[in-house]
Amino acid sequence: MSLGVAEMSSSNRGTVSAGQDLRLVGPDGVIVALRVGLHYSTKDPYAVKMTFDAGTGEPVEWAFSRDLLAAALDSRQGIGDVRVWPSAPSAGGKKILNIMLGPPGGWARFEASAAGIEAFLAPTFELVPAGQESDCLDLDAELAELLSQA
Repeated sequence: MSLGVAEMSSSNRGTVSAGQDLRLVGPDGVIVALRVGLHYSTKDPYAVKMTFDAGTGEPVEWAFSRDLLAAALDSRQGIGDVRVWPSAPSAGGKKILNIMLGPPGGWARFEASAAGIEAFLAPTFELVPAGQESDCLDLDAELAELLSQA
């Protein structure tokens, strides 16, 4: 499976979603093709969620900083559990984005089409421009929700 560009599906209700092909790079260079969902919402304007169907009946979801993914298109980003960096373009000219997800269960390395990630991110920045994320937050409502759970 080649790394396909994200298939976009947008909504006028403050969300952007897409499907993205990934490759899980296993031991000894074994490659496992995966399809993940990418999701962005103005309800959580700083985050991009990546949903993996792990075949367990319940998808596995990772949240990434939108800014981290955007910056990783050009340089190594992240510390701790999430690390992302670009690879030099391959012989075919395609740039790969490496995504390393870490503990508690050990490290997993994925490869994604940098063009696919960039195509997904572009409408998220149209929806909420960089630096304007806090305009989407209703901190009073969030605080009230937290206090109601206490």
